Amino acid sequence: MTSAPWFPGSSGEDAPEEILAALRRTDPVGLAQHLGDLAFLLQGLAGDPADLFTTEGRPRREFSDLLGAIQASRGALDSLEARAVVALQETTRRERWEQARDDAAHEDAATPSRSRVEKAADGSTVTDISLITRRSPHMAGRTLASARRLVATLPRIMSALAAGQIAGDAAYAVADASAVLEPDLAREVDRILGERLPELDGAGTRRWRDAVAAVAGELDPEGAALRHRRARRDRHVTMTPGQHGMATLTARLSALDAQQIHRRLSREAERRRAAGDRSGHSAVMADVLVDTVLRPGEGAPPPVTLEVGVIITDRALFRPDAGDVAHLEGYGAVPAEAVREQLLACTTPPAEGERDPFGPDGEEVRATLRRLYAHPTADELIAMDSASRPFPPAMRRFLSRRDTTCRGPFCNAQIRQYDHIVPVSRGGPTSLNNGQGLCAHCNKKEQLAA
Repeated sequence: MTSAPWFPGSSGEDAPEEILAALRRTDPVGLAQHLGDLAFLLQGLAGDPADLFTTEGRPRREFSDLLGAIQASRGALDSLEARAVVALQETTRRERWEQARDDAAHEDAATPSRSRVEKAADGSTVTDISLITRRSPHMAGRTLASARRLVATLPRIMSALAAGQIAGDAAYAVADASAVLEPDLAREVDRILGERLPELDGAGTRRWRDAVAAVAGELDPEGAALRHRRARRDRHVTMTPGQHGMATLTARLSALDAQQIHRRLSREAERRRAAGDRSGHSAVMADVLVDTVLRPGEGAPPPVTLEVGVIITDRALFRPDAGDVAHLEGYGAVPAEAVREQLLACTTPPAEGERDPFGPDGEEVRATLRRLYAHPTADELIAMDSASRPFPPAMRRFLSRRDTTCRGPFCNAQIRQYDHIVPVSRGGPTSLNNGQGLCAHCNKKEQLAA
C-alpha cells in the first residue's frame, strides 16, 4: 500500500534532515497545511483509536514512551505557537501602519502616531489569538506578551521549550517573571538559567519564578529594591464572589507579612485538628481567619511566638548594594530590601526610654530570628548529620529553609513532611545532604516507590 507523501518534497523515503530542510523552505501557508494534515490524522486517531490503546499483553513501557513522545511534540508546538503569535503581531502592526499611511495619502500631518496605530493593531491581534486559541481576551493578551518576551529576550528558554526540556507552563512562567526586567537584563538572566537547566530539571513553575527573581536580584540589586518598593505600594485586599454562596478573599501583602499570617493560621489549624476538629487543614485555616477577624475576643487563636525562617547573608543585611537576595521559608527568593528593615528591627534593641514594639518581654515574644550561615560562593547551608532515623527539629528547620518548597518533581506545594532521598533501609543516612522537604502527596509517592 502506498500513499502520497504529505511532507513537502518528500518521496516517503527521505531522511528526517531532508524533510526538515524542505519544511523550512516552505511558507506559513504551506506549514499550516502540513500541520493541518497531521492534525487530521491525530484527530482521527483520538476519535477512534481502534485497538491502539488496548492494554492486554502490552508492557507499560510502550505507553510511557508514547506519553513522552506526545509531551515532546507539545513542547515543539508550544514553541512554534509562540513564534507564530509574535509574527502575527508584527505583521498586523505593519499592515495597519501601511493602511494608515495610505488613508492619509502619505501626508505626515494627517497620519496618526505610530504608537497609536500599533496599540490598535495589538488589540486586533489579541482578539484573533482569543478566537483562534479559544482563550479569554485577558489570557490571550498575556500569551502575546509572554510569547514576545520568549522570542525576543529568552532564546535559551525558548530552545529548551522546543526540545522538551522545559514544559510550556514553566517557560511562560519564566517569561512572566521577566516582564519587569530590561531586555538586556532579561537576556543575561536567560543565559544563566540556560546554564542551570540540568540543575532545574524537575522544577515546578514556582521554582522557575524563584530562579528568575534570584538571578535578577543578584545581577541588579538596585532594580530589585526599586521594584519591591513599587510593588509594596500596591498592597490591597479584594473579594471575588464565587458560586454556591462562597467567595474568595485575596490579600496582596509583603512576602514576610503574608508568610507569617499563613504560618499563624496553619499552626492554629494543626492545634484545632489535634483537639478533634475533623475538617480538612485548609478549611480549618479559613475558620481561624474568620474567627481572628470577626470574633477577636471569643474565637481568635491565643497569642503565640511565630518563627519564619529567613536566609540572608550579612552582606545583604548591612550592604544594600551587595547583590545577595534573601530566601524566605515557604516562599523563595525575595529582594533583601523586602526583609532588611524588619530583620534589623529584630536585632536592634529600642533606644533608652523608647517603648519596645514587641512588648515588655522583648525578644521572648517577637518572632525568632535565626541566623543561618550560607557558603559565600555556593550558597549551601552548613551540613548537619544525625544518628537518629527521624530528622531532629533543628535539621527539619534547615531542610525547610534550604528547600523552600516541596522538592518533588514539578511540585509547587508547601513543605509538610521530611524524608530521606536514599531510604534508611538502603543505608541512607539522616543528614542534610540526604534529606528533603516534601508535601504530603510527594512523600506518600516516595514511600510507595520505595
